[in-house]
Amino acid sequence: MYTPATTTPLYLLFLISFFTFLFHAVSFISAQDDITNIGAIIDVSSRIGKEEKVSMEIAIQTINNASSNKHKLVLHVSDTGGNPLQAYMAAEDLIEKKKVHVVIGMETWQEAALVAGLANRAQVPILSFAAPSITPPLTSVRWPFLVRMANNDSLQMQCVASIVWSYGWRRVIGIYEDDGYGTTGSGTLTLLSDALKAVGAEIEHSAAFPPLSSLSDPKSFIQVELEKLYDKQSRVFIIVRSSLELATQIITEAKESDLMGRDSVWITADSITNQFDTVNSSVMFSMEGVIGIRTTFSKTNPSLQDFSIKFRNLFRSMYPQEDNSEPQIYALRSYDALSTLAFALEKSSTRTTLLENILSSNFSGLSGQIKFTNGELSRSTTYEVVNVVGKSYIVLKSWSAEYGFSDNVDKMVQVKNTIGAVRQVLGDRVYWPGGLSRPPLGWVMPSDAKPMVIGIPAMAPFEKFVQVNKDGKDPTGFCIEVFNEARERLYYGLPHSFKPIDGKYDDLIDMVYNKPYAESALTMVVPVKAKEKAWLFTKPFSSTMWLAVSFVFVYTMFVVWFLERRSNPNFRGPWKNQLSTVMWFTFSTLFFAHREDLRNNFTRVVMVVWLFVVFVVTASYTASLTSMLTVQRLEPTITDIETLRRSNSQVGCDPNSFVRKYVEHVLGFHPYNIIDVKSEFDYLDKFKSEKIKAALLELPYERVFISRYGKAYQVTDGAHRFGGFGFVFPKGSPMAKHFSEAFLKLSEDGTLNKLDKFWFKSSSSQASQCKDCDTSTDNQSLGLDNFWGLFLVTVLTSTIMVILYIVRPSRKLRRHSVPQIGTTLHVDTSFWNRIKTLGSYFNTVRPSHKDTKSGEARDIAVLVSSNGEFRTDTSEHPQTIRVTEIELSAETFTGKSNIQTRVLRLINSFPGWDRRHGFNNGNPDIPNNTGF
Repeated sequence: MYTPATTTPLYLLFLISFFTFLFHAVSFISAQDDITNIGAIIDVSSRIGKEEKVSMEIAIQTINNASSNKHKLVLHVSDTGGNPLQAYMAAEDLIEKKKVHVVIGMETWQEAALVAGLANRAQVPILSFAAPSITPPLTSVRWPFLVRMANNDSLQMQCVASIVWSYGWRRVIGIYEDDGYGTTGSGTLTLLSDALKAVGAEIEHSAAFPPLSSLSDPKSFIQVELEKLYDKQSRVFIIVRSSLELATQIITEAKESDLMGRDSVWITADSITNQFDTVNSSVMFSMEGVIGIRTTFSKTNPSLQDFSIKFRNLFRSMYPQEDNSEPQIYALRSYDALSTLAFALEKSSTRTTLLENILSSNFSGLSGQIKFTNGELSRSTTYEVVNVVGKSYIVLKSWSAEYGFSDNVDKMVQVKNTIGAVRQVLGDRVYWPGGLSRPPLGWVMPSDAKPMVIGIPAMAPFEKFVQVNKDGKDPTGFCIEVFNEARERLYYGLPHSFKPIDGKYDDLIDMVYNKPYAESALTMVVPVKAKEKAWLFTKPFSSTMWLAVSFVFVYTMFVVWFLERRSNPNFRGPWKNQLSTVMWFTFSTLFFAHREDLRNNFTRVVMVVWLFVVFVVTASYTASLTSMLTVQRLEPTITDIETLRRSNSQVGCDPNSFVRKYVEHVLGFHPYNIIDVKSEFDYLDKFKSEKIKAALLELPYERVFISRYGKAYQVTDGAHRFGGFGFVFPKGSPMAKHFSEAFLKLSEDGTLNKLDKFWFKSSSSQASQCKDCDTSTDNQSLGLDNFWGLFLVTVLTSTIMVILYIVRPSRKLRRHSVPQIGTTLHVDTSFWNRIKTLGSYFNTVRPSHKDTKSGEARDIAVLVSSNGEFRTDTSEHPQTIRVTEIELSAETFTGKSNIQTRVLRLINSFPGWDRRHGFNNGNPDIPNNTGF
């Protein structure tokens, strides 16, 4: 029976059961919301996939065990088998069936691109371990849910280019695996080409190989492709993108084909080098000498050490067949991908915010700094350069775009300010292919079986440079000797043979010059004609010299006249007679034919110096004039190239060199005015027949031509400078650099100069003689700088003699200026009156010795004017006021009057008054005065 008492307990039981069920349901739903499904798409069969799987297991375990983590991660791994389509199907299964929130993995860009399209529709974030070689500009727009946990290959190719630049290799051969999509290998090759151009190198040839799995007979296919490489000049091989299996197969076959012998270089990118630890010892031994680039990381990170211990233990337990259990960059990158996801989930509530939080990540992971820019990892990757030695490898250097080469990655931050971006070589520990002790040349080197063939002109314009024998063997000449000397200074042997060739030098358009060993320029050679000799007698002295000689001549003439006029009757008389006499006398001294007597000692001193000057000047004039008369005087018919061009004159040049194009396009000559001349003897014929007015020759050719025919030809106008003479090597050949260094050594040790003197020794002497023939008379004329000291001596001597001649009588006149006898008179001693008195003295003619011997005394009167001046009274200068004449007798001198004595002293001081007049009478008190 139903009663209220029984109804109440049932009702309570129902309520308790309902709430219990509701509680468990909510708890189950909450537990389901805290679980995040992670999908992983990897190639489990590969070494990379194995490391990634182990690393992900460790990361999941570490994250789930963290007490602060509210989200539990569940990993769902799908194996692709290395097939991009299988990766796409695996991603579709994970997203639709497993309901994963994030997909990670994808080792190749083809896999990542396919899965990214699916992720866009499902709006599921994708963390890819691959990135394109060249990032397309719209990648983030096309695949907004794609996050690339990798860098492109641009920095890695810069590292490779740095190594190439360090050793001076100019051309390389690029090798890559063609995946069929044409995006990865070819893109990396483009980056390598750009990096090499920045350091002056280039890719000579590129070789593409299909995946190894697509070949039915891989060995035969690789051998055929390597034979194509054998015909190339470069021996620097760079494998930019390939699987490890294909790369090892190529290198093994290359070693058997002698492409990995001496002077060869093999460089592998990180897609291969990162797996060196997984290669067995026999394969590593076949790769001995290979240089590898691999992505590296800091090994001092404490978290990395703890991870490495866990990784080794788990990897050995899961894959005991693997020899090496050390984690590589792939394992660290997988761990960092899950760490990035865990940090993002802590801050996310929806899938959209999850993607945003992933892209905003910024933390230090095991592989380095984790930070994204435009959906791609933005850290500056550091690379290690390793070298395969024996069955293992050694680390040579670390490299980064910021610091360049360094000894190891841990010291890069410390040496930031000292290394900078300076490129350095890898050191001397490198083991090169074939056991070469020096850096390889990276070029096909000649051998005794296959010597280097050197092309030489079959018909050189001038035989002294290259002369080919009839049999074409053992050519001689300056250029051949220079080549042989340079070859002996190389640090390697160079078997070679010479081959005469015809044709133009410009046909070798794919060649480059080494450093020139002989300077070159375009010069103009023209015929010469004899100069006029009518006025040649004026050329020994320059115009300045003639003016100086004339001045000294006139000055000396004046001095002689002034000193001799008073005492020498030959220099007296009318002014015309005096001028003609002194000019004739001075001119006759030029030929030492003067006959006039000199009466004055001062004049004799002047003439001694003057005659010495005359002797030196006339001797120099005679010698210079004789040289000019005996040496042929020549002048060019045309003086400059511009005159030739304006007058449409025809010129000759070598048709096989670049000179013809230079004359036509640079100098502006019409083609019909340019005559082809192939040999030095043809130049002579063209000149004689007047078919050409000038020859345009390169400087070395001009030297030889002028040395032989310089008596009839001359070089005019300035030289047009350009390059020089050198040897041509194939473009990119290292021998161009080595020969340039050898030429520098030849120049420094004087060998090049010795060869020049040996081959052009007779030419040099003849050229010097011809140089004398062509020397301008203006350059031979003697100038004042050769004689100014001599002229200075004669001018100073003449001037000093004139000064002494003037000063002596003026002092005597001043000493004998006394008052009149018996009176006290004022004597005017003003300056101008003294000058007048001195002038009257010099104007007075002094009697000759013949006049004094006749016993006829000259009457001299002492005139004292009213103002007290003394004047002489002569027939030539009569005085208006005459005073009483004082008769001089013996008694006068014996008198006691002091005044009389002074007057007599004064009278006796005048010219012509001396002891021969008899007024002295032996009295010692009266001095005897003679003329000056």
